[in-house]
Amino acid sequence: MVDLNDTKPVVESGANAEPLEITQRTLEQRIHQQELLSQLGVIALQGAPLDQLLAETVRMTAAGLRTQFCKIMEYIPAEKRLLVKAGVGWDAGIVGVASVGADLASPAGFALRTGKPVISNHLENEERFRTPELLARHGIRRAMNVILQGDGKPYGVLEVDSRSEDEFVEHDLAFLQGAANILGMAIERERRERHLKRALERQQFLKKEMNHRIKNSLAIVASILRLQARELDSPELTEKLKETSLRVSAVARAHERLYRDDVESIDLGIYVEELCKDMDTSVANCTIHVKAQHGIHIRNDNAVSVAIIILELITNCAKHAYPNHKKGDIWVCIGRNPAGDITISVRDEGGGLPADFNPAKMRGLGMRILTAFVSQLNAKLVCNKRSPGSEFEIVIPRGSFGDSFGRELARPSDNFVA
Repeated sequence: MVDLNDTKPVVESGANAEPLEITQRTLEQRIHQQELLSQLGVIALQGAPLDQLLAETVRMTAAGLRTQFCKIMEYIPAEKRLLVKAGVGWDAGIVGVASVGADLASPAGFALRTGKPVISNHLENEERFRTPELLARHGIRRAMNVILQGDGKPYGVLEVDSRSEDEFVEHDLAFLQGAANILGMAIERERRERHLKRALERQQFLKKEMNHRIKNSLAIVASILRLQARELDSPELTEKLKETSLRVSAVARAHERLYRDDVESIDLGIYVEELCKDMDTSVANCTIHVKAQHGIHIRNDNAVSVAIIILELITNCAKHAYPNHKKGDIWVCIGRNPAGDITISVRDEGGGLPADFNPAKMRGLGMRILTAFVSQLNAKLVCNKRSPGSEFEIVIPRGSFGDSFGRELARPSDNFVA
């Protein structure tokens, strides 16, 4: 039985050891090998694509061991074979196509299954293993194999081959094992990143599906409220149900954006444009003009609060500035002030606000909802008297949504001019 914990190299009987007197040429080669390992480590740390990393590994390994041939073989469990994934020196049509057996009678298979490095300096006289047909076809006389082992299951084998009559020694094996260790860790990292990416994609899909279903459910609720409003004899109650339906629709719109676009943030300008377009029918007596700067991103949960605020302000203008379905214009503006705060303003040209108007003292449901969501956003509500009309301005301080949100991603638009 093979001891998997025993990682001493399996060396061909009679293999020569490296002379005790190290020549200048040998010393230079060892220094060059360390430089190559350092370069390979940098490439791995930089997160190079796996195919590029495999190609660089075989190129540098062959250069470090002064061999004509080098290859990386990936273990294919279903076929119990090792597929050549990258290589140098081989004939055309070998990489990506040729394979060798992964059983214990194969040098590469033995390295894979036992974890022991294998040095074979005389393949023509080898009695421990069979010589793979791929090596015989290319006139290979000597070979050295080490396992590519990450934290998880083995990836395969790194092998160098040569036609020369020189011999591989244990110093060569140390270099080959160093290259395999670097590559093995990079392969394991790539595996983990791939698994994480799949998990994130799955999570995003589930989030989008959840928001899609929530949006549909809210749309059904809004439709039921509208239908119920039509059947009531009380104009006041009918109006209340319509307003509630609009609020539900605004939340549904936020969830629609969630499953259509980014799962974390919404472009505030685009979102408000769509929201106001949806409101055209609900405030048919008014024409809504929108000037919204694009590129200001806010969290999706904050977008719902902003939607409710704008909905309440527009509804308030349509009801009080232009009573009895009188025709009029409403201007909605989204942008940034010189301090970098996000500003949301809704303006009308109606009769104006009462002299003693104070939002904090208003007991109507709409105004209570408005002030509650303004407070939730850590914002400030400013009421300005115009001539004619009035303007409600919401100022959301820079940084209220965190460092990653509420940031300006596009060139600021010109100031809104009615």
